[in-house]
Amino acid sequence: MDAFKCVATKLDIREFGTKTIPAEVKVKVLEAARMAGTGMNTQHWRFIVVEERESLKRLAAASTTGAWVGNAAFAVIALTDPKYGFHLIDAGRAVQNMEIAAWNDGVVSCIYTGFKEDALRKDFGIPNELRPSVVVGFGYPTRTLTGRKKNRKPLEEVAFLEKYGHRLDPQTLT
Repeated sequence: MDAFKCVATKLDIREFGTKTIPAEVKVKVLEAARMAGTGMNTQHWRFIVVEERESLKRLAAASTTGAWVGNAAFAVIALTDPKYGFHLIDAGRAVQNMEIAAWNDGVVSCIYTGFKEDALRKDFGIPNELRPSVVVGFGYPTRTLTGRKKNRKPLEEVAFLEKYGHRLDPQTLT
């Protein structure tokens, strides 16, 4: 799929079917995360793949905002090193890559950041020097998504030319 079309059509979906995701798609998702840029090329992130049903249930139980992850085909816990002030930006870059790579193969996803950190650390062996930054759940959708559109504000409301508040007309960009 064209990269812009992938970005423009990707939806956050929290309802997953029961179809198994092939290992090669999971590897592609993880490779996409690994290819994400990081501040100073530190590559400080680490990723825990959660795919066993009982582990997904523990992940859901440790969530304050993502109980739906218990029904995912698999999930990824993105860990970052908080000693870098840019660690959350790097987590976001890696997660966006994962989600776009998954979407390209028809796999839907959604993220959450609300979790009980102590439970995650205990259940998934997270070392003290790393911080669980975000969790992403993946799966095939339960229903057909064709024709659904994103609800986004017009570009003219969110982008400005040269100075905040100066109207941007996309037709006049040079």
